[in-house]
Amino acid sequence: MTSPGTTGTTGSSEHTDEPGPAAGGARRARAPRPRWRWSSVAAALALPVVLLAVWQAAASSGAYSTAQLPPPLSVLSALGELAGDGSLWTHIGISVQRVIIGFAAGAGLGFLLGAVVGLSARVRAFVAPSVAALRAVPSLAWVPLLVLWLGIGEGPKITLVAIGSFFPVYTTISAALAHADAHLVEVGRAYGLRGGELLGRIMLPSVAPAIFSGLRLGLAQGWLFLVAAELIASSMGLGFLLTDSQNTGRTDILLMAILLLAALGKLCDVVLGLVEKRVLRFHK
Repeated sequence: MTSPGTTGTTGSSEHTDEPGPAAGGARRARAPRPRWRWSSVAAALALPVVLLAVWQAAASSGAYSTAQLPPPLSVLSALGELAGDGSLWTHIGISVQRVIIGFAAGAGLGFLLGAVVGLSARVRAFVAPSVAALRAVPSLAWVPLLVLWLGIGEGPKITLVAIGSFFPVYTTISAALAHADAHLVEVGRAYGLRGGELLGRIMLPSVAPAIFSGLRLGLAQGWLFLVAAELIASSMGLGFLLTDSQNTGRTDILLMAILLLAALGKLCDVVLGLVEKRVLRFHK
């Protein structure tokens, strides 16, 4: 027979696995996260909604004709028209393809040259002034030369996007590596790391946020250069839609192309931002 005291002890031990007040408090502390996310989404959408309302009000005021400023519903109707016949997806697909290929080539070259320039003062003194001068050349100034050298196919279009992506990546990486933490470098050398091993294991992780900033700037610049690229005897792409709609007086399609360029550019930036978060979390 167990005593009352023993029974009480056994009963208390049977309930040790139940969540206590601390666990419940932890659950309650995690609850506001979705609410914070929804509030941030609402804040991000506030300005576009205001601009949309201003656009509708301006289009309805009579100050502009429909040819000058079509209302938002007309632009939405043009989107449905092009999506219905399938041409919209062709234009989007070819533009995205040009940006991805051009960005990969330009960012890759910018990364390699930026790393060499950032690590070597001698190479920096020899290369950096010339690259800085080329960076000041406007995007449209490259078009005649690229057509002369590469013709009117995909080559000059992708090359122009690559040029736009190259400079932000090169500039950011070369500056970041040139000003990398000297103490970390010394620690790496003390452990016998040299050359590529020192670069990959110590220097690049230490400047990873700057590298991703350069990549995101390069991707945004690639989308900017895309419009100039698609002026080169193009018959497809969102840049072609811009010029073609201007020539045919379809302002609704022109505005639609501008909004699609903005949306696709933002979507690419969001994807690269998610990659950045995962990589930085891995290196912490």
